[in-house]
Amino acid sequence: MKADLERVTLTLSEPLVSASETTTERELILVCLEGEHGLIGWGEAAPLERFDGVSVDRCVAALERQVKAVVAAPKSASATELLEAARNADPLAQALAAIDTALWDLAAQREGSPLAALLTANPLARVPVNAVIGADAAEAAAEQAQSAVAAGFTTLKVKVGTANDVERLEAIRIAIGPSVTIRIDANGAWSVNQAVAALEALEPFAIALVEEPVSGLEQTELLRARTKTPIAIDESVAQSGALVSGVADAVCLKLGRAGGVSALLAQAALARSSGTDVYIASMLDGPIGVAAALHAAAALRVELPCGLATLDRFEGFDGGLLAASDGAIAVPLGSGLGVGPAEA
Repeated sequence: MKADLERVTLTLSEPLVSASETTTERELILVCLEGEHGLIGWGEAAPLERFDGVSVDRCVAALERQVKAVVAAPKSASATELLEAARNADPLAQALAAIDTALWDLAAQREGSPLAALLTANPLARVPVNAVIGADAAEAAAEQAQSAVAAGFTTLKVKVGTANDVERLEAIRIAIGPSVTIRIDANGAWSVNQAVAALEALEPFAIALVEEPVSGLEQTELLRARTKTPIAIDESVAQSGALVSGVADAVCLKLGRAGGVSALLAQAALARSSGTDVYIASMLDGPIGVAAALHAAAALRVELPCGLATLDRFEGFDGGLLAASDGAIAVPLGSGLGVGPAEA
C-alpha cells in the first residue's frame, strides 16, 4: 500500500465567533492511501488545539508514524490489522481518524458501495442538519438566521456565552418566528449558577437544547438538576466515562475526537445504551471529514439534526455534493465516501 500526506488551509468567508474565540481559518491534514487496483482512499485529520489540545504539528508527527506502519504492514493485512498497526505506532485519536476513514473509503470502494450502505443495511438517505449562527451582534445574527431559514433549515444552533445573548436570541426569534427550533451552544463558558441564570433569561425564546453549557460531567449533572432545558455535552465527551454517565440528555459526537468512523459508531452505541440520544457535528472539518461523519450519521439513523452543514463557510466552497437542502444533506451515492477533497 502506498500513502501520502498533505497539509491544507481553508479560510472562512466570515469569521465564526463563539464565547471563547473567533475562528478565521482551518488547517487540515489529508491522508491518501492507495490500495489494490489503483483505488484511492481519503482520510482527513482536523485537530483544533484550542478545543482538543492537539496541535497540527503533533497530528502530522503522529500521522507520519501511523502511515509508515500501514505501508510497512504485510499485503495480506486486513483493515482492522492496518488500523491496529497505526494505533500501535501512535494512538493519537485525531490522526487515527484520518487513517480509519481512508481504510473505510477503500473498503466501500472495493464493494462498489456507499460507505453508509456498507456500515448498515438500511441507512438514512438524508441526514437532518442544523445551521450555525455565531455569537455576533444581534442584528447580524438575526440576518444570518433569516438567511438560514430561507435556505430551508428548520433548526438553528446559536453560539452564546457573551454579554448580549438575550439581545441576540430575541432578535433571532423575532426574525424567524416561533416554528423554527433553536439550540444554543455555550462551549462551556458558564459556571452552574451563571448557566441557571442564563437559561432562565433565555427561556422566553423557546430553547430546545443547550450544548456544553458548563465544563465537565460533575458541573453538567449539577446543572441538570436545576434547569428544565435539555442538555447536551460536547467538549465534556472527552472525559472518562462521559458516554455512559447519563448526565446529559444528548451527546454530540465528533469524528476526530472519536478517532474515526469505527470509534464513532462504538461511542454512539455506548451512549445509546445509557439512554442518551446522539448527534454528530463537524469541528469545521473539510469535505472528507464531513462526508465521513455524514455516512456515519446515516448508518446510525441519527434523528437529531447534526452539525454538518459547515462547508459553505469556507471560501471557494458551496457545499457541492454535501450542500444542505431543506434542512438535510443527501448521502452521496458514489462508492466509498462518494467525494474527494475538492468535490464539495
